[in-house]
Order: sequence, then C-alpha cells, then structure tokens
Amino acid sequence: MADFSWVSRSPLEHVLVGGAYGVRDVAPGISLTEIRNFDLIQIMARRGRWAELATAAKARFGVAAPETPKAVQAEDATLIWSGPDQFLVLSKGGKHAMEPLGRTFAASASLSDQSHARALIAISGTKARTMLAKLSSLDLHPAAFPAGTAAATSIDHTSVTLWRGNDLPDGQAVFNLLAFATFAESLWHTMLDAGAEYGVEIGHSEELA
Repeated sequence: MADFSWVSRSPLEHVLVGGAYGVRDVAPGISLTEIRNFDLIQIMARRGRWAELATAAKARFGVAAPETPKAVQAEDATLIWSGPDQFLVLSKGGKHAMEPLGRTFAASASLSDQSHARALIAISGTKARTMLAKLSSLDLHPAAFPAGTAAATSIDHTSVTLWRGNDLPDGQAVFNLLAFATFAESLWHTMLDAGAEYGVEIGHSEELA
C-alpha cells in the first residue's frame, strides 16, 4: 500500500523566498507577506434564513454580519462579505473553526471549511496601490476603497477576495487577499513581476494582519 502524507502545507511553500526582490537600490515600495495557519469558514444562509443567521452571528461575534462588500472586525475574528447572504470567518486558534461554528449556525446556514483551500497574502507599502492597479480594475483610492471595504473580484483572471484592513501605524494601507490555493503560485509570480520595479520585501507570518 502506498504511503500518503496528509500534513497541510502552504500553497506558496515552494515559491516563497524571504527577503528582497526586484530593484535593490531603493527602499522596498511593496511588502508581500503570506499569512499561514488560519481558520477560514464560509457561511452561507439557507434560503430565507438570513435574518436568523444574522441574529446568530451577532450573538457569537458581537458585531453584525456584513450584508454588503465589507470586512467587519470582531474581537477575535474578521467577517468578510463574499456574496449575497454569505460571508467568510477568518480567525486563528480554533475558537471559530468548523465544529464550534457548525453548532452556532446549525439551523440557519451551510458551512464549508476553506482553511486549507485558500492562500492569504497581506500587501502593504508605499507602492502597494500602484502595483495592484496594474492587475485589478478596482478603484483602490482611499475615497473609494476605505478601510473595511471588501470585494469579490479577479486579479490576472484569478478569482480573489480582497479587503482593506486597518492601516499600519505609519498610515500605510494594508490590503488582504484570499486566493484559491491552486492558483496561488501563479498569482504570487504575477504580483512579484508587477512589483519588481518598486522593490518587494517578501516574508511570511503566523499572525493575522
């Protein structure tokens, strides 16, 4: 019988090389950080059960579930709109993993564990918007895409969920991107190519942005 390994690995493990990429004679204009080992649960309301789901979400997270393209920060999770009557729960540590959320939403929603099906990348830096503008049709100007805004969109023909998190202490915006694991490697190379002329700082983290 063949031996199989079921150890989960990052979809970027073979291509992510920490350090500098692109031009080296300037301070890096872009920071790309892969976030690893997170819990990500898709919650979809059953037909006619959104109100019931929303009540259960408010009781569990202490904030209202997003009904429009927004990312809502709870105490220990981020709720990210992913379409009509559905959202993603991003967290760490297992508190909001499949089993506990399944109990919370047993009567109102269908759940899907996406924890190992997506790659999560945080994008920041002075040239982050400029790089993303090469690849996305979204208007990411602060007036059009303020902190907390989310979108289900595409980058380089790859479906992604993109949202703007809290700014860094120096005021720079942070964009978070979820991509399907099978497309993560090609998307990663695309972003490196788009950012090379500004200089890219590459890393990975176990902490959510």
